[in-house]
Amino acid sequence: MSIQKIYTATAKATGGRDGRAISSDNVIDLPLSTPKEMGGPGKTGATNPEQLFAAGYAACFDGALNLVARMSKMPITGSTVDAQVSFGKDGDNYGLEVALNLNIPGFTQQQAEELVAKAHQVCPYSRATRGNIDVHLNTTVN
Repeated sequence: MSIQKIYTATAKATGGRDGRAISSDNVIDLPLSTPKEMGGPGKTGATNPEQLFAAGYAACFDGALNLVARMSKMPITGSTVDAQVSFGKDGDNYGLEVALNLNIPGFTQQQAEELVAKAHQVCPYSRATRGNIDVHLNTTVN
């Protein structure tokens, strides 16, 4: 099944995990470095694919959360999404695991968890990862 494309982002990586990532419009132009925990140099001022994925997932999920809140006539003010993307062994291969730590002030715990569950169904990152990696949703309201 193909989507009806609205927007396409393009980025190029060279040099693998110790190279560079550049978007087609040059807004992103970042050095990459394998973290020390993964046996790499962990260069100061460099990022890695897991950090980039965490930033994208957090932003996308917060957008989905605010969308479902507006659709439910329960607009949110000041929500935050902290995404933790972990890289590790998955049997003989490597894999990812995600924890999304969400804070939705001004709601009851039940209301917040219901909005998060709806957002998890709507968010394109959640839909893309569903069934492929573990995604843990941790919701607070303070």
